[in-house]
Amino acid sequence: MSLGISLIIEGKALGVSPWDVLHVGLYKQIGLSVGSWTIISGLCIVLITTLYLKEWPKIATWLNMLLIGSFVDLFTWILPNSKSLPLDIFYFLTGLFVMSIGCAMYISPRLGAGPRDTVMMIIVEKFGGSIRMARFLTETIVAILGWLLGGPIGVGTVIIALFTGYIIQPALPFFEKLLAKRITIEENATLMSNDSSEKLVKES
Repeated sequence: MSLGISLIIEGKALGVSPWDVLHVGLYKQIGLSVGSWTIISGLCIVLITTLYLKEWPKIATWLNMLLIGSFVDLFTWILPNSKSLPLDIFYFLTGLFVMSIGCAMYISPRLGAGPRDTVMMIIVEKFGGSIRMARFLTETIVAILGWLLGGPIGVGTVIIALFTGYIIQPALPFFEKLLAKRITIEENATLMSNDSSEKLVKES
């Protein structure tokens, strides 16, 4: 997911994702790095959602908060700078797909969604509607706040706000089924192993 975010940031001609409009805006106004603001804003959201849900965040929420920002800075440093519009477009489209698939993949085990996706899930549970609509609303508000701070908004920002949910929506149940199938296979393998061990014990 961090790789996808970094690819989008490098595809600068099209604009960055709504949350990164905010992070870049904070970077311009205060300093630090985009990855640092990803972590800081994530921590603030974790505190707010913890108070709302009245339950301690799961392990994946903490890992998301700490690791996404760190890897965003790392990948942004590693990726070659784009010097042409075609490469910007390639970076952006690849980043959009990778980020969305990564989001669905880490949510599927239900070990805790990331801070921003927790907000999205709360909106769906409280008000109904789809993940697509919840994501669109939250990212629109965040993008406006980031723009007011000087963050870069472009056509890519609108594309991400509109279409990320369309990738996550079908990808999430796909990874949930894939995970359930894998767990079933491993459980069956364990049962067969236990049965074989019991049979050997009886025979001996």
